[in-house]
Amino acid sequence: MAPSAVERPPPTTDSPPEWDDEYLDAAADRLAHNYDLARDVRIRDEPFDLYGRMNMRSQKHFLHPSISFAQHEAHEHLFVRRVDALYVAELEYLVDFCHDLADDWIDPDEEHYGTEFTVVLVPPVLTDDVRSFVEDFRDRTLIKFGYHGHYEINLVVAAPSDEELVASENADVRSAFATWESIERTEPGLLDLLKRRLQL
Repeated sequence: MAPSAVERPPPTTDSPPEWDDEYLDAAADRLAHNYDLARDVRIRDEPFDLYGRMNMRSQKHFLHPSISFAQHEAHEHLFVRRVDALYVAELEYLVDFCHDLADDWIDPDEEHYGTEFTVVLVPPVLTDDVRSFVEDFRDRTLIKFGYHGHYEINLVVAAPSDEELVASENADVRSAFATWESIERTEPGLLDLLKRRLQL
């Protein structure tokens, strides 16, 4: 199936799609509880086998739900694709790609707490230079000195045939892509992720 070309994918409302890929199917099953998922999406000429989106909103109430304050929003965009080989240059290119998306996709205001862009690549093998780059990778940008929140870019590289995975420090989805490992009962759910993102 050819990827559908979109500028900004809409949220999915149907049941999660299926992939002709045992590994991606297993990862999608873990993600489906918290993310809207789409298959074979092309964004600005970049093809992705899986796209995921999560939107969270928090607000506090005073006396009655109609009286609310301290409203915050957090978003995450997930871009996943298999590659025949992976080099650091491709990771750097996709980091720049996410910065470009941030300029257009984020509506900065006082309610925007944070947006995360997470890129997951699935090569046949995990090389030492890629592992080192991902382990050391950090990229967090404040918007208007933090008054309009921030955005962060995360990287994950998984080689399922070797049961190897490396992720940047704040990539919360890492366990979803380590499909050869069981998910602990303490794995954060949607409420835990919301509290973490909004620091409640």
